[in-house]
Amino acid sequence: MSEPRSPDAFSPMRWEGPGLQLLEQTKLPAEEVWIDCDTPEQVADAIRRLAVRGAPAIGVAAAYGLVLGMRTVRDPGRLRARFEEVSELLGSTRPTAVNLRWALGRGREVFERSVDQGPEAVTAALLAWARELHAEDVRINRRIGEHGATLFAGGSRVLTHCNTGSLATAGYGTALGVIQSAWRDGKVERVWVDETRPLLQGARLTAWELKKLGIPFRLVTDNSAGILMARGLVDGIVVGADRIAANGDTANKIGTYTVAVLAHRHGVPFYVAAPLSTIDRATPNGAAIPIEERKSSEITEVFGTRIAPDETEALNFAFDVTPAELITGIITEVGVLRPPYERSIAGAFGEP
Repeated sequence: MSEPRSPDAFSPMRWEGPGLQLLEQTKLPAEEVWIDCDTPEQVADAIRRLAVRGAPAIGVAAAYGLVLGMRTVRDPGRLRARFEEVSELLGSTRPTAVNLRWALGRGREVFERSVDQGPEAVTAALLAWARELHAEDVRINRRIGEHGATLFAGGSRVLTHCNTGSLATAGYGTALGVIQSAWRDGKVERVWVDETRPLLQGARLTAWELKKLGIPFRLVTDNSAGILMARGLVDGIVVGADRIAANGDTANKIGTYTVAVLAHRHGVPFYVAAPLSTIDRATPNGAAIPIEERKSSEITEVFGTRIAPDETEALNFAFDVTPAELITGIITEVGVLRPPYERSIAGAFGEP
């Protein structure tokens, strides 16, 4: 077992010597255990069962997965077939998080530039790219944090949903990175942490990170968001995203839409924090975003303990979609995008 460094510089993944190591997030907060991944199959399994999770983190993990898959190829004639196998394996793990597809697309570009130079060159090029992607994600997250911190006044009480810190990214975090930057600027009095049913990423992971960062927080049930806002105890909300459509509609962890509706009712600013890589301009609106459905036992059981009667049927959507009209602003590395999002998103990508 390895002891993580300060969450400020902390990453839930690292490439050390022969392969990739991932922090086993399903065991947090009880245990801090690192798992060794030597094959792309192990990386794919870690993504599927949420040992590594969060859209940016999934993208970076998949980049390293490409390296693991290609480094065993010795025959130049097998390179293209093997790349397709590994890319398809990794790409099938989580359908909603667009960073996964984005990273695999970037990896394909690196592969095409190096494939004619042979197997060793392909592996070296992919590893250099994966390392840079890892480092760049941390730099981007810090910029998101800087832009987002300007949105909060001193003494703000901020609500967040799911986990969006270092654990969900290559390091520092998106929405939780905004909160961390605002806290350093003396603007955050307290963070309200939704527990985030059914897998409790808020209770297990966000609380774990905030405790390490020394930021005051209180854990609440997901269905407490309404009463908190009704009593005037929430000054702002910031959440992450797994995919943002071209019109600004945003898919995020199930329950986010509920929070956004409540925020609209009570006049509380509702922000989404995400890198530009999470914006999928090929997806016109939220209706076109595929929503992952996970196994029903995640609802009928809590970490192996059954809480519903036998043979109870359950529907387990992993994400929901928040319409753009409920989003006050989208915090990115290039600044805060405002409605109309079709125009501001296009502008963020350099279009008039």
